[in-house]
Amino acid sequence: MTASPSPRPDSPSPSPQVKTAPVPNDNPKQLLGVYIKGIAMGAADIVPGVSGGTIALIAGIYERLINALSSIGPSLWQVFRQEGGIKGLLAVWRQVDATFLLCLVLGIATSFATLAGIIKHLLDNEPLLIWSFFFGLVIATVFILLAEIKRWNAARAGLFAIGLVAAVIISSMPLLTTTPSLPYLFLAGALAICAMILPGISGSFILLLLGAYDTVLEAVHTFNMSIILTVMAGMVSGLLLFTRMLKWLLARYYQGTLALLTGFIAGSLVKVWPWKTDALGTLDTEAINNVAPWHYPTGAHWLTTISLMLLGAVLVSALSWWGHRSNRA
Repeated sequence: MTASPSPRPDSPSPSPQVKTAPVPNDNPKQLLGVYIKGIAMGAADIVPGVSGGTIALIAGIYERLINALSSIGPSLWQVFRQEGGIKGLLAVWRQVDATFLLCLVLGIATSFATLAGIIKHLLDNEPLLIWSFFFGLVIATVFILLAEIKRWNAARAGLFAIGLVAAVIISSMPLLTTTPSLPYLFLAGALAICAMILPGISGSFILLLLGAYDTVLEAVHTFNMSIILTVMAGMVSGLLLFTRMLKWLLARYYQGTLALLTGFIAGSLVKVWPWKTDALGTLDTEAINNVAPWHYPTGAHWLTTISLMLLGAVLVSALSWWGHRSNRA
């Protein structure tokens, strides 16, 4: 999305490109790039406060992802019947841009399998470090996306403000403590995937709010298939419904939708603020009590935190440049 060479007009006229967009003929190098971007999306989604949708947006694959996901539905049966047999299956495969989705999902799965333990360890033992890194990443993302919004007006400024306020409210909600049942996990998965695909609102944070985050993360570690499959079923259900609305908005009101999404991302800075304590003033990786750097129990650690923020900003800027370059190729 950010890789568009020129702004799209906000017009209610239908967009033939979105409705009948041809599936790109990706070469192995491009598919490897999609896989790597999937790894980056998965790493972001593990952290409760950073959205994989933000990474997709910056990497220039967000619109393609929404178009691919929204094409999944009952109409695929008609696509299959037109050709039938192997040709019909291939037509369905092309219709949903399945090669792209497969590479992206493999990247996300790789990230969850290899990085979940590392990120959980950092969240538990070095929260200041990992939150500083992602804080810099999110700030850079906001500035990059603000530059993509052309012709600011009152409506777009209002949408940006709505997104920002909504994200701040969600990020400040109290966490639920409950023992989740399988139906509850199904619902949590459906809500989380909507947040996961929406830049700025973390799917992991929604799971955290609903008291399901630790259960899901533990299930991934222990390969508890009943929990994993239940959450995945909820995610698939939520995803297929939500992406259709996003596709419609992107096709008709691109700039306004971009302003709203950028507001969501800016509002998530409340959640990824590095200096956090609990009510007693001690370190707490899941607390939402943000404090001034000089009030942090172990000190501000300016050199370390600012260095990690700059690293996050540099990496997301490089990812944005890569997304622009890939879409121009």
